[in-house]
Amino acid sequence: MFDKLIIYYFTGTGNALAVSNWIAEISADKNIQVEIKKITPSLQANIEDFKGNTLIGFCYPTHGFNAPPVVIDFMFRFPKSQNQVFLMNTRAGMKLSKLFTPGMSGLAQLFPALILRIKGYKIVGLQPMDLPSNWISVHPGLRQKVVDSIFQRCEKITKRFAEKILSEKRIYKGLISLPVDLLISPISFGYYFYGRFALTKTFVADSHCNGCALCEKECPVNAIKMKNKRPFWTRKCESCMHCMNACPKLAIQTPHLFVAIIWWLIFAVIPILILKELASGYPGVSDYFSLVSDIIVLITGLPVVFFTYRILHFLMKYRFLSWLIVHTSLTKLKFWRRYSAPKKFLKAHKI
Repeated sequence: MFDKLIIYYFTGTGNALAVSNWIAEISADKNIQVEIKKITPSLQANIEDFKGNTLIGFCYPTHGFNAPPVVIDFMFRFPKSQNQVFLMNTRAGMKLSKLFTPGMSGLAQLFPALILRIKGYKIVGLQPMDLPSNWISVHPGLRQKVVDSIFQRCEKITKRFAEKILSEKRIYKGLISLPVDLLISPISFGYYFYGRFALTKTFVADSHCNGCALCEKECPVNAIKMKNKRPFWTRKCESCMHCMNACPKLAIQTPHLFVAIIWWLIFAVIPILILKELASGYPGVSDYFSLVSDIIVLITGLPVVFFTYRILHFLMKYRFLSWLIVHTSLTKLKFWRRYSAPKKFLKAHKI
């Protein structure tokens, strides 16, 4: 039996914290000392904490079919050791009638496991957990009844996992979906090196924002800065959805039409215009249309996103333009619910 359990977690809306606490409950029942530590950009792991028979766990959401960059960065800084480690990633679980549907991990477990294995750790557990999807920019929040039922199911699965892993058994259920995970791995790399910076610039605050700065104070990676009493999302944003789901005024929106126009410019208009100019001087370029187009997107895409986001933030100061931008957003629709973990869990853990 282990002497101690240390769980490092990162969470946006509470899912990974729920998993951490469920495992901690089983640990306490077995009289195993447990520590739960929140992963932040400044957190440093202390090798002295790993002495004795200490089990280390990581619980975190799946972002872009990968672990959140803040988690990956933390693991790169993690000290070398030979302790046993388990990884549990929460991912976009759904429910169709009575059928619970799983999310996909991609590299969310494989890449962190590789980092830790290189550092000398023994990977004894790989377990995805299909807690409710909270990506409100893409779909409405699930109905609370559905969220509650998914939580109840996942709590049982997590506690069974904890019973086994704390009894020094090995569990590798995360490898069941390995073929699919490897198939979508290019998306994981694309998100880490490119996509996350574009998604950073897909949030605005509408006229209901009262400048309370709660989003700035509670951002888990300190990615939000108040400018002219309005939140401004910097490149450090993890798209964890905490701000959008926690805003008491429901003032944070995704300007879908504006984003669609910008992406149309990046992936269609700008490459075609540049290719047309290049082809006039270098006719052979047209033979490599697809390759050259991809290179142009990689070079011009992020600068365009960052520049146009500043324009967007400026336009939000004008009432009519702000109204137009916000009311062409799906998240502004009345039926577009925000996501919230079960009230019972939030109250118990003071979230």
